Amino acid sequence: MKNKTILIGLMALSLPLMTNAQSSKTTSAPIVAGKGVATVPTESGQVKGYIHNGTFTFKGIPYAKADRFMAPAKPDSWTGVRSSMTYGPVCPMDPTTTVYDEIEFPFHHDWGYTNENCLSLNVWSPEVNSSKKRPVMVWFHGGGFTSGSSVELPSYDGENLAKKGDVVVVTVNHRLNILGFLDLSAYGDKYKNSANAGLMDLVASLQWVKQNIAQFGGDPSNVTIFGQSGGGGKVTSLMNAPSAKGLFQKAIVQSGSYLTSFTESDITKKVSAALLDELNLKPTQIDSLQTISYERLNAAGKKALRKVGETLKGEGRPAFGLGWGPVHDGNFLPYQPSDQAAIALSKSIPLLVGSTKTEFGPFNPANRETDMTKAKASLQKRFGDKTESYLTAVKKAYPETATPSDYMDIDINFRAGAVRQASQKAVAGAAPVYMYLFTWNSPVNDGIYKSMHCMELPFVFDNISRCEEMTGGGKEAHTLADKMSKAWIAFARTGNPNHKGLPNWPQFTAETGATMMFDNACQIKNNPDKEVLEIATGKSM
Repeated sequence: MKNKTILIGLMALSLPLMTNAQSSKTTSAPIVAGKGVATVPTESGQVKGYIHNGTFTFKGIPYAKADRFMAPAKPDSWTGVRSSMTYGPVCPMDPTTTVYDEIEFPFHHDWGYTNENCLSLNVWSPEVNSSKKRPVMVWFHGGGFTSGSSVELPSYDGENLAKKGDVVVVTVNHRLNILGFLDLSAYGDKYKNSANAGLMDLVASLQWVKQNIAQFGGDPSNVTIFGQSGGGGKVTSLMNAPSAKGLFQKAIVQSGSYLTSFTESDITKKVSAALLDELNLKPTQIDSLQTISYERLNAAGKKALRKVGETLKGEGRPAFGLGWGPVHDGNFLPYQPSDQAAIALSKSIPLLVGSTKTEFGPFNPANRETDMTKAKASLQKRFGDKTESYLTAVKKAYPETATPSDYMDIDINFRAGAVRQASQKAVAGAAPVYMYLFTWNSPVNDGIYKSMHCMELPFVFDNISRCEEMTGGGKEAHTLADKMSKAWIAFARTGNPNHKGLPNWPQFTAETGATMMFDNACQIKNNPDKEVLEIATGKSM
């Protein structure tokens, strides 16, 4: 009788699991939601999502909790089933009160709603509660280390990527700006983790993935972290974090190779001291920072950053770009990215890295110059007597160059950073590195957006139709998105982005500079813009 009772209990437990695994195959309705649908156990309790066009979708799942300036801890457990069908809150940040209409149009931002209790993630999967193990792709959003969220852009939706690649997609919210990177370590052991709390959140999200993602159909031993802009900087940071080692096996950095060093702790401690001055607080009143309003804290933090920046400038020390971000604290980040110990830490991690051809160039109306004489005059302010050589090098690198603006808006900074990061990583005995350059031009709004910052995102996530204001939604965009999303999926699966839809994509080396040029006609070029970069930066590439 006892064995019969146990058997009945086991059958009862298995029923919802069977239902979840089969739901996507037994309905043609676009949305399936309700009791017993898309219900998955996690370490903290059961969560209930929904099924959209056959893809299991979960939003706003808490992966950790944290008090202000404290390290993240495991989330509170719950009983029953937690509804997880809408995005969770985003980290507080500067409110958006005005936009540049012409540039806002293609982005279609969703600013979300803010709450400091923002440590949540979202999951898309083709199947749940099954034994199949799929590659897991964990996305870190852009916005530097100060703003943004997993809901900010329509391109971040993971449904199409999960469906196309039979992969599990995870997107993450975490602490940003002063909440994630105020270094209070000088004020006692209680605050020893404050300097990189925002990055520790990301590690906590990967720990959640390791412990729970199998229930969502994912393979915890095959995790790729990928991110764009600030998200790429976060990927780079975790490649340098010993506590993240083993939590991911591959990395993708998109237009985010700008972190050459982490801010030294002697500077970040000056910022926290200046913050106390701004708030008229003594070191003994440090705990007051945990309770004052975010608005007041944020305003004082900005003043403190400016004050320290001016002081550093007066001392002849570099202060450009001083802001909230990763801190070389000797603990979470014990090395600088160029240190051999840091390079060795991620030696076994395959890397896919690249940028877009024009990045921020199209954001500047002045770059839309239609008169070549005026364009040359503007370029001369940047390149001086190297201007003619620059023009020649651009035409050689990009034979399609036709208008004055084509010379004006080419990105140098992100591209040079990507080459530098790839060259540093591509050493003997290390995991492979693959390089790309996205050169496709959007036809929208008379083509003014070109291949601007973020333009590749709808292609990577196969979200052309979701992002028609950015991509135009045409046949060529869909065709390229198919090629790019499959490359990202292949890389997540095997560490190699090659697939039948692309020409052979060789590994990058500093010598060959092999680069996949993503455009209507994809092709491999070796060191495609080496002369342009060397003229523009004055450095050997």
